[in-house]
Amino acid sequence: MKEQMIEEIIKLKKERNAIILAHNYQREEIQDLADFVGDSLELSRKATEVECEVIVFCGVHFMAETAAILNPNKIVLLPEIEAGCPMADMINGEKLKKWALQYPDASVVSYVNTTAEVKALSYVCCTSANAIEIVKAVPHKRILFVPDKNLAFWVMKNIPNKEIIPWEGFCPTHFMIKKEDVIRAKELHPQALVVVHPECRPEVIDLADHVASTSGMVRFAKSSTSKEFIIATELGLLHRLKKENPDKHFYPAKKTMICPNMKITTLESLLRALREMKYIIKVPEEIRIKAKEALDRMLEIYKPQSK
Repeated sequence: MKEQMIEEIIKLKKERNAIILAHNYQREEIQDLADFVGDSLELSRKATEVECEVIVFCGVHFMAETAAILNPNKIVLLPEIEAGCPMADMINGEKLKKWALQYPDASVVSYVNTTAEVKALSYVCCTSANAIEIVKAVPHKRILFVPDKNLAFWVMKNIPNKEIIPWEGFCPTHFMIKKEDVIRAKELHPQALVVVHPECRPEVIDLADHVASTSGMVRFAKSSTSKEFIIATELGLLHRLKKENPDKHFYPAKKTMICPNMKITTLESLLRALREMKYIIKVPEEIRIKAKEALDRMLEIYKPQSK
């Protein structure tokens, strides 16, 4: 049954002139079937470089929105319409407008893990990989950072000369990891390097040997001479890390680090998406144009290797 589904997905993908993008946190079988695996912005940028008519984004809603913002002439499908992001849902346009009125001299920097509406109200977007560089480049001294307070704290630690005011949002999955979990993992694997995502709590980040986005973790694991790593992010990344580094060992900082929204997408839902061309993600043009300005400003500021 599984093999039949995979065969039909491949057949339909060719017929639809489609590409399949999978986030690093997706199920193993989805990652293995994807044309490209990476973080949300990396995948959306990749989609702009590939000749196709349809983008099937195996991720969560804001990721498909970002792909639609950057690829207005392509059909963007999200296989599971209920695949949302709790952190992105912690801020919306109305809340941001009210908050920003209190700080008229501040620039809004929004993490890409936000809705198109929030991006459209932002001066610039950032990723977990480039947040420090982006905030450094913003001309204003006062920054309203949405929605992740932990990423904001990480930026604050690295840019003490700017006033960064964080929104009280967080990623429930990364928030699961506590200092004690990392200490316990280190006791079990004393030779392993601790690699932490900046969405984690500050006290967890303080224990890290290296802090990086998911794509940054992949590059670090490849280039490091170490053979063992404790990974403090969603468990889905371990599949890619092991696959690309078969001679190295990767241990989760906590075995319950699973994002339920990232695991909603299955082979069945991917097949349905291609069969029925659903669910199409569209962004109203007036919002898309403004959101793209914030994304373009980020891409203008930050032009090294894709992160």
